[in-house]
Parts: sequence; structure tokens; C-alpha cells
Amino acid sequence: MGMARLENLLGALALSVSDTVLRPGPAAEGTALTSSERAALVTLRAHPGRGLGWLGEVLGLTSSGVTRLVARLVRAGLVSSGTAADARARVLRLTPEGVRRAELVLTHRRRAIDHVVAVLSPAERVVFEGLLDKIVAAAAADLPEALRVCRMCDRAACGAGRECPLAPVAAGRAEPGGR
Repeated sequence: MGMARLENLLGALALSVSDTVLRPGPAAEGTALTSSERAALVTLRAHPGRGLGWLGEVLGLTSSGVTRLVARLVRAGLVSSGTAADARARVLRLTPEGVRRAELVLTHRRRAIDHVVAVLSPAERVVFEGLLDKIVAAAAADLPEALRVCRMCDRAACGAGRECPLAPVAAGRAEPGGR
């Protein structure tokens, strides 16, 4: 039996939005950033001072993969790596240029998604937002999954008067089996 129309349309939309958001935008500025590099910049903008292992878990990368990713970002002058309280650990922070590029990534993402939802009336947008709230809230069962889902989120957008739909998961308040 084939896929239902709703699921098929959602899959097509997800792919279209993903393709549009991941298409190189102004953040590339002569040096194309990979989707992992963009996600790392946005994630570190929201969570400065985290370590390599944490970033790798959020981005779904192996230890060697996140090490190579961070090395590229350090060489590009977008991330600095410093010593944590435990001298064996390294903490990651965006440089001023890294912050600027993260903001460009978010601007490109917002414009790409704005274009997608521009066909909706104001009333349709309210309904669609409510439905997306419910779907996104069920997208993660624990904090690592929630961080992975939100790795490209503009944290200010969810904090604009309403709680992020994944905040209960992040705070450990999610209902058991709430997936």
C-alpha cells in the first residue's frame, strides 16, 4: 500500500524547504560552508563554551568528524578553541566573524522559509503554526534529540512571547513516551 497524500505532501515540502535552506547563501561569501559548518555556527551561537563531544552529539558527527569540522572552522577564523576548567577539555566559542556568519546563516534560513510560507494568509499562518508546534513537540524524546532538531533554529524566534515546543523535553518535563 502506498503512502497517504498528507505524508507524501509533507515529505515533498520537507525536501523543498531543506534544499532551499541548504542552498549556499550569503553566509558563504567566497568560502562555501557545508551544512554541518552552518549548523555548528548556529549551534555555537546559541550555546557558547561547549566542548567538541557535545557539538558532535548535537550535529550527529563522530569524534573524528567533529574534530575535522572544528579544525576547518578554526582555520577559517570562525571559531576559537580554549581551555575549560578541566584543562583536558576544550571549549568552543565563535569569533566575532563566526557570530556574523552565524547571523547570516539564520537570515538566509529565515528568508528561504519566509518564501515558502508567503502563500499562506495571516489566519492560515496561525493555524499552521499551531500544527507545527504540535509536530515539533513530538519530534524529540530527550535533550540530545531536541538539540539536534533545533541545531539550525533561530532561538530568538521561539522565545518571542511563546515557549519553544521542545522546551519541556529540554527541561526533562516531557511526558513518558511523548514521541
